[in-house]
Amino acid sequence: VQLQASGGGLVQTGGSLRLSCAASGSTFSSTALGWYRQVPGEQRELIASTSLTGTGSTNYKHFVEGRFTVSVDMAKNMAYLQMNNLTPEDTAVYYCKPGRLVGRYFYPSQTSWGQGTLVTVSS
Repeated sequence: VQLQASGGGLVQTGGSLRLSCAASGSTFSSTALGWYRQVPGEQRELIASTSLTGTGSTNYKHFVEGRFTVSVDMAKNMAYLQMNNLTPEDTAVYYCKPGRLVGRYFYPSQTSWGQGTLVTVSS
């Protein structure tokens, strides 16, 4: 199942945004979900991952920990990425991806990438 990210936009430094992730026309079929971002010209990087099985296991990369928070609403088949205290370095296209968690390691599924959402943080 492809996941579609939405909710991006333009925000000033120090501002906040909440991104949403939805399974297009379906339910989450994986056991975990990862949030990624990609700066133009650079590789896509994992920034956070969370279990979808109710364990509450969530992991963050150090550069977003304490500022970004992942949440999941299984009743709505939605996941969210709350981003606070944004800086220009957070400017990127953000994606969500199904996968699985093994300990702290997230393994993305081999499905194609869904639609990303652009976040632009102005200085």
